[in-house]
Amino acid sequence: MDTNPKLYFHLQQQRLIEYIREGKIAEALEFAQDELAPRGEENPEFLEELERTMALLAFDDTTVSPVGDLLHPSQRQRTASELNAAILTSQSQEKDPKLPNMLKMLVWAQDELDEKVLFPKMKNLVTAELVEGNNTTTNNSGNNFLSS
Repeated sequence: MDTNPKLYFHLQQQRLIEYIREGKIAEALEFAQDELAPRGEENPEFLEELERTMALLAFDDTTVSPVGDLLHPSQRQRTASELNAAILTSQSQEKDPKLPNMLKMLVWAQDELDEKVLFPKMKNLVTAELVEGNNTTTNNSGNNFLSS
């Protein structure tokens, strides 16, 4: 974590958010003072994020607070994505998963082929259901049946 202070701060910030979510106010205050405040003093960007997180404590109903988004699951997802990207980068891999791009390429290739030839097209990317040019469908085990 020494090489990525921003990631470390965001992981610690998420821990603070979880204390606040669980109503552990004393633990949240102690954790913020001991772990996050020193980092905020070193970096103005971190201080701003810390102040925003601490503002959660000022509201009884955080759903109507201007910082309530910090308690939304998307905040956890952002932190997890940042961690995953750092892990992949440290292992000399691309930080973005390859599957979404490969699926986009598949759809593009099918669209291009659609204009030129008749071929079994993947109708459903989740189930790998194929649609043949004669309106029959082939499931991934190779069995044909009429599509409706």
